[in-house]
Amino acid sequence: MPLGNSPVPTITWRKINGNIPKKARLRKSQAVLEIPNIQVDDSGTYECKAENPRGGTAFKGHLQVYTFPQWVRMINDTQMDSGERLQWECKATGRPRPTYRWLRNGLPLTTQGQTEVVNGDLTIYKVQQPDSGMYQCVAENKYGSIYSSAELRILASAPVFVPNPVRVIATLGKDVSLECKPRASPKPRITWKRGDRRLQPNKRITLLRNNTLRIVNSSRADEGNYVCRAENQFGSAEMTAILWVKEAMRLELSPIRVEVTVGESVVLSCKATHDTSLDVAFQWFFNQRPISFQQYGGHFENIQTVRARQSSTVDLMIRSILLKHAGKYGCQAQTIADSVFAEAELLVRGPPGPPGVVIVEEITDTTATLSWTRGLDNHSPITTYNLQARSPFSLGWQTVKTDPDPVTGEMEAAIAVELNPWVEYEFRVVASNAIGTGDPSAPSRPVRTKEAVPSVAPANVSGGNGRRHELVISWEPVSEEFQNGEGFGYIVAFRANGTRGWKEKMVTSADSTTYKYRDETFPPLTPFEVKVGVYNNKGDGPFSPVVIIHSAEGEPKEAPTDVKAQSISASQIRVTWKPPNPGPGRPRGYEVSYWKDVEQEESGRKQKTLKNETSIVLTQLEGNSLYAITVKGFNSIGQSPASSSVTARTKKDPPAQSPANLMWIQEGNNVSLSWEPVKAKDNESDVIGYLVSVIQEGRGHNQVTRTINPSTMLSLPEGGTYMIEVRALSEGGEGAVSSQVRIVTSSGVRAKSNQSSVHSRPQSFTLTALLLVLLVPSASW
Repeated sequence: MPLGNSPVPTITWRKINGNIPKKARLRKSQAVLEIPNIQVDDSGTYECKAENPRGGTAFKGHLQVYTFPQWVRMINDTQMDSGERLQWECKATGRPRPTYRWLRNGLPLTTQGQTEVVNGDLTIYKVQQPDSGMYQCVAENKYGSIYSSAELRILASAPVFVPNPVRVIATLGKDVSLECKPRASPKPRITWKRGDRRLQPNKRITLLRNNTLRIVNSSRADEGNYVCRAENQFGSAEMTAILWVKEAMRLELSPIRVEVTVGESVVLSCKATHDTSLDVAFQWFFNQRPISFQQYGGHFENIQTVRARQSSTVDLMIRSILLKHAGKYGCQAQTIADSVFAEAELLVRGPPGPPGVVIVEEITDTTATLSWTRGLDNHSPITTYNLQARSPFSLGWQTVKTDPDPVTGEMEAAIAVELNPWVEYEFRVVASNAIGTGDPSAPSRPVRTKEAVPSVAPANVSGGNGRRHELVISWEPVSEEFQNGEGFGYIVAFRANGTRGWKEKMVTSADSTTYKYRDETFPPLTPFEVKVGVYNNKGDGPFSPVVIIHSAEGEPKEAPTDVKAQSISASQIRVTWKPPNPGPGRPRGYEVSYWKDVEQEESGRKQKTLKNETSIVLTQLEGNSLYAITVKGFNSIGQSPASSSVTARTKKDPPAQSPANLMWIQEGNNVSLSWEPVKAKDNESDVIGYLVSVIQEGRGHNQVTRTINPSTMLSLPEGGTYMIEVRALSEGGEGAVSSQVRIVTSSGVRAKSNQSSVHSRPQSFTLTALLLVLLVPSASW
């Protein structure tokens, strides 16, 4: 479309009576509209409009899309009896609209006689054997053709009966149907006869549209052979139905109604009386559903059938009955001639079901009015209801007192009493009957009782200690459960013993456990009468019982007396003293200070006693040193003056030399041990003896022997290995230990008296030299 270009126009496109396809694209400054993958729906009239300030123009063009034919409905293979009507429809779409033609076995189909073709629909009103063949429907337009093919098969066969004969067993007095269903094409003509006579319909015998012979209210006289004859143009056939009429089956289920208690067991017996020539099959039902015995966890058991001359019996055992087992139990007995059903009812008595919704009707500070709806009584009348409550302070659900008490089974409301004020509660109800107590109801919504004046006083009021001139009062706090409202606190009241007026102090924290009162005018250990009360926003509550509490004591005033110090060893000094005279500042312990005489007291060390002990052993001291010692008493307030200092000198250090050249003679389990004496140096304590330690391997303890000589005799138990070591003993303590020697004793056999072994451990060797001395020559080697 030629357009002027001054000024450049604006180009727009639209589709008349529709929308431009979303897949369309504009090119060359929107002058070209391109529609890819064109479809039939894209057909229509399109308009292009060009506009600028000088004016505009428009151009319309019609788009027609042509397509190949496409199938909408196709024909399928068909099989029919001769004489039936064939209706085939084929339908296709395309542009231009396709036309239709039909082929049979590749040749054009002629429409004459019983055949008709209308717009793709083929009708053959009464198909015959010559109409069989392969049919094709062709849909075509100027752009192409499509084919739909199907085979038509016309059945033609003489009647055939399978099976033949047929045996039918009917029940006396009931209707019976004898079917006649031959395979034949075309459909045959059916006739029934009994014996040589053709059956004619009457009040009891009817021939149904499907050729079934129906006999109403059958009797023994109806027994016999019935012949169905089928005939068409291809032939004929007969089928014999042999009819037997049997007595009706009777079914007895007992008991038909039974009541049991939860946990008990019951047996239902199902007895069928039937014709002896027939087998019977039983099936049990629970609430109209077949019982699956594996599904019920061993509660149900099917007891095997017992067969008598004219009856069969089967039992259902229900063990350890639960409430859910209540309902209808059915027994079905079935033979090839008959099916009978009987039903029994099982009522289960058990504890009541849960009551309905619990509603809090009214709430006060100590009561809650509750209502509920009755639950199931499970066939045992409800006798009582139990009301339970739960709060953040209770251990689970607790039974509450009620008004009235008891709450009997016909009631559906009661008042819970003696609740705690200002506590959030949930309530539930539990029903009981003669069988037991049932499940509880669902909890009520949480509700909080109203506020009230506190009613519980603090417990275990006590005190004491503290600093000088302090009265310390302590108590156990009141639980939130008993605070009864907001703004809870304590009132601490006290007075000196023997005075009249009470001092009262408010403690506003509900969690407080202590109050301290300071007054420098009262002396230590002044007795006070004390009581602690409670309050909240509703008012003041009760006080605790009055108790006597003493104010804090002072520090000890007097120093310990008769301090003595005695050296025990080179590293230990024992210190003893006497406590000061009793007074208001009692010592709770003692502190011992000690320092070497060449040191300052401030650089010394300190040790404290436990409780009121009046002696201590100072340890880790230096040998042959003079120590100064003082003792002070102390308590929580302070310390007493120090005692006069005393001095004590530690012993000289024990000898540094260890016993050497250990030698021993072993005769069986007896060991004679000797060593070189230890000589102390001038700066060491003199040797006053020796300690011999015997340690058995595998045992934790050791045996210590003391001797003043450098030798000893040991008797060791049999069957062991022993380590022996020696050290010198002096006033300064124990000296250095010798090297260990290892001795093994025999087990159960002592060394011969004519043999001994001599051993030594040289000072300069670590290996053991063994010398065997033959005291008496042996007779033979």
